[in-house]
This record gives sequence, C-alpha cells and structure tokens, in this order.
Amino acid sequence: MTDEINLELIIEGALFAAGEPLSIDRLESLFKKEEQVDRKAMRAALEKLSDAYMERGIELKEFASGYQFQVKPELAPWMMRLWEDKPIRYSRALLETLALIAYRQPITRGEIESIRGVSLSTTLFRSLLDREWVKVVGYRDVPGRPGLYATTKKFLDYFGLKNLGDLPALPPVQNLEAIAQKFEEDIMKKASEQNEQDVNETEQES
Repeated sequence: MTDEINLELIIEGALFAAGEPLSIDRLESLFKKEEQVDRKAMRAALEKLSDAYMERGIELKEFASGYQFQVKPELAPWMMRLWEDKPIRYSRALLETLALIAYRQPITRGEIESIRGVSLSTTLFRSLLDREWVKVVGYRDVPGRPGLYATTKKFLDYFGLKNLGDLPALPPVQNLEAIAQKFEEDIMKKASEQNEQDVNETEQES
C-alpha cells in the first residue's frame, strides 16, 4: 500500500461511512491487489484504533458481522435526551419466542408453540423474519418436515453480541418465564442502546 494514506485512517473512515459492521474481508476489499494489505496488518490497525478511542465517547466494537463504532453504553442516559421518541419496546410474547429460538436453536415453530402453550401469532413470527433476526436453517426429519429456526448474524449485531456465547446466562431454574425475564432485562438494554444509535444514524442521513 502507498504511504500517502495511513491504513488506520482508511479503516476509520470506512467504518464511519459504512453505517454497518464491516468484516475483515470487507475491509480488505477496499484495497487493490498491488496495495497488499494483509490480515495481520488489518487487525493491528483495528487494535490501534480501538486503543485510540478508549478515552472517548465512542468505542470500536466487534460484532458478529464485523467491526463498528458505537456510543459507549454508559453514556446512554444522556444520549437518549437528544430524541423525543422512546426506544422500541417489544412484547413479552415476542421476547419469549425469540428467547426460545436463541437458547434452544434449531427449533421448530410447533416446538415453540408446545413450550409456550399457545399458538404462535403469524404477525409476531413474521416480525422476527422481516427483521432478519431468525431464519430457516434446515428441516426436521418428521412427517411434514417442519422448518428449523435459528438466530442470524443480524440478531447478534442488533443486540450487541459477538456470538451466541455472549447471550446472558440462564437462571438456575430454566423455565420459560425465567428465560423471558432474564432475556428482557439483559437484551432489552442492548436493544435500547442500539435503537438510540439507529435514530442517530437516521438523523445524520436526513
């Protein structure tokens, strides 16, 4: 790569311009073959950027889909005062369904309904699919071959998770009510912070 532009500056600019997480592969695609930027140099530049923002109001964080700048969570109480709209709130039914998929994936729609004890609203399930938080990853080898659902990278990105191992630990009593309660307490906080960031990006684009 030519010396005229520093690698860190290019990555920093790309992360701010993208408006979404960028993977190492995406970042590498910014450079031509003759510029020869290897993954080791890329990761080193990302580490330097992360260190450079340690004492700032934003941080560089790695999500499931890649790296992205975000406002630090501890600043959320002040950031929320910038907008009149309240963060999106999700119904307990949606949270229970999402929690079951997240913790018991892959799982069928029928299994979700059996555990919850009620029929799954088509509107609710469609909402999860439209948000691309869940997807069909296979089919159960039983009559009717029902679809098996699992969470997606968009689910992880939205809730600030790098992988499924970052999900909140379940309470000792792993019943549905406890799962939903824990999921709501820990994940909804992340959802509020992410919603705040989404609104900020929308304001900047308008």
